Amino acid sequence: MNLDRIDLNLLVYLDVLLRERNVTKAANHLGLSQPALSNGLRRLRELFDDPLLIRTSQGMVPTERAEQLRPIIRDVLTKVDKAIQPQAAFDTSTEEHFFRIMASDYAESTLFPQVLHRLRQEAPGIILDIMTPSDVSFLDVERGKVDMVINRFEGMPQSFHQINVWEDDFECLLSVNHPILANFTLDNYLQASHVWVSKTGMGVGVGMNPHDVQHLGWVDEALRALGKQRRISVFTRHYQAAMLLAEQNDLIVTVPSRAARLQENNPRVAIKTPPFKIPPLELKMAWSPLVQHNPAHRWMRRLIVEVAHSLR
Repeated sequence: MNLDRIDLNLLVYLDVLLRERNVTKAANHLGLSQPALSNGLRRLRELFDDPLLIRTSQGMVPTERAEQLRPIIRDVLTKVDKAIQPQAAFDTSTEEHFFRIMASDYAESTLFPQVLHRLRQEAPGIILDIMTPSDVSFLDVERGKVDMVINRFEGMPQSFHQINVWEDDFECLLSVNHPILANFTLDNYLQASHVWVSKTGMGVGVGMNPHDVQHLGWVDEALRALGKQRRISVFTRHYQAAMLLAEQNDLIVTVPSRAARLQENNPRVAIKTPPFKIPPLELKMAWSPLVQHNPAHRWMRRLIVEVAHSLR
């Protein structure tokens, strides 16, 4: 049967006719004239190639085919009605939900402790799988296999929804015994040894080239604009590892301020303002159009943004 022939209203008519077994009563219930419903019954008979309702001395009686159709039609109409109803709000106190979120080490260290604190209080049924950038591809996000990604991105598919989580400045971590701590000038900064830490984008990472300044990120781009270049001794993709390396007496770690402030109570590390201007880092959250209108997803995105604003 060609589905183009089916008018959903006809199924509604049949459902009411089988319940009322009277064209006049069914027409009144549907707010139709009797001729209009009689015309609808004629079309139903053509559609199903069956009389459906037969007039007898006891009134209109359903045929065997109509009796077979009754539960099917009722089920179809119930499902259609459910499909077109507005989605219910996500009930954080009772519902369970599993989120896969790709977050950079930086975002996981600075943002997610407070996100998890809020979840424990407001939505104990939520389970998080926090993945690394190397675990995820843009295709995973596009297909909805990963709910959202939070990182710094050099490029992103235009179809994705995205929002700025925050902007962050930079600060330097170095040992309290570092020889240039008392004279933290640009010249001394450039002559020291540095730890590079970053992981933008997504997908399996590749090795770094210390001479490819264009791909080294915010700090080295800012130095290149000044015609300068620092000496990088260690490359790492992990902020926690980089901040531990800051305890070495000869290394400097330049990281976003929110990451640096995690070391405020470390007596072995000092925090210094960089001796040159570095443009702010932009942390973004992105997700697929497939999950844009999902109530649980909307709630989770809103909570993350609220937490990020509270940490400003």
